[in-house]
Amino acid sequence: MGVELWRQYRDQFPVTAHWIYLHHAGVAPLCKSAADAMKHLAEDCLQYGSAHYDQWLAAYDGLREAAARLIHAAPGDIAIVKNTSEGIATVALGIDWRPGDKVVAFREEFPANYYPWKRLEAQGVQVEWLSVEDPLDRIDAAARGARLLAISFVQYLSGYRACLEAIGEICHRRGCWFLVDAIQGLGAFPLDVRRARIHSLAADGHKWLLGPEGCGILYLSREIQDAVRPVEFGWTNVAHYNDYASRDMTLRPDAGRYECGTLNTIGCYGLRAAIEFLLQVGVDRISSAVQALGDQIAAGVAAKGYDVLGSRTPSNGAGIVSFRRPDLDSAAVVRQLRGQGVVAAPRQGWIRMAPHFYISPEEMARAIECLP
Repeated sequence: MGVELWRQYRDQFPVTAHWIYLHHAGVAPLCKSAADAMKHLAEDCLQYGSAHYDQWLAAYDGLREAAARLIHAAPGDIAIVKNTSEGIATVALGIDWRPGDKVVAFREEFPANYYPWKRLEAQGVQVEWLSVEDPLDRIDAAARGARLLAISFVQYLSGYRACLEAIGEICHRRGCWFLVDAIQGLGAFPLDVRRARIHSLAADGHKWLLGPEGCGILYLSREIQDAVRPVEFGWTNVAHYNDYASRDMTLRPDAGRYECGTLNTIGCYGLRAAIEFLLQVGVDRISSAVQALGDQIAAGVAAKGYDVLGSRTPSNGAGIVSFRRPDLDSAAVVRQLRGQGVVAAPRQGWIRMAPHFYISPEEMARAIECLP
């Protein structure tokens, strides 16, 4: 029998010396690879300024390449953005909407994937609001005549993991663009944009990717790039951005057209290293561990009398589990857990736990024991 996955990579997570950290759906600890990469750049800038600017450019390309490998895309279809919100807004604002157009969206979404579609209603766009747990035939019926469908890979509160390939097939058959907010699943579960026929995907680095805040990725398939105009426009959106005297506003021929000005270089160093680390570990292996930990939470808290949000199954479960008891204040329970070395989160009256693969089953059991 081989070494358990969590034990194999334990040294990448010094946070384990201080906490049982179950808050990866909020802000995750950096993996050591990401922290080391950012420390390297900070020291290099301290000592040499921008003398090694060529290495910065290589880091940008390296991040696009690593992200492309992670989601099975082409590097030219990856733009570097500040966060998931910017990625989704780039698409929502960049489409030439017409009154009578239709969008399919979901009521339980995090605001980043709710507000942009809600705002379109003022432009005469019809938004059909579904539940993430609606059956596929209901989604199929709603997608008829729709221009775009937007859903999260994993819902931020219930942990419901959508069947992206099935929804992608519906969108393909209906001629509907498919947008995915991937922040709560990317890095923890495999995702193939080509197999799922995804047109656009956005994710920030600071959750399951184990990277820094303020640096994320936006995937836009080549087939829709010309139909999504850049709404932020600066010197790097254009093809000849290295020629400062040029006034040619021809867009870059790839997803770089959505990058408006100077990038978050230290964030790019960190996120590139984090994604490369996850690729080294293997997302298939990670997903099995995360799923098992989530199952352990759901069973353990139910045995202690807590109500678990949603109906968890092997096909729709993820790393997020939310639960509560009517006789307990969830925020107070989260504070009590922190006093015992366990980091969870209060969310909308629920206690949310979200472990990554480096948490051991023994630690998970200990966290559950700490619950009142």
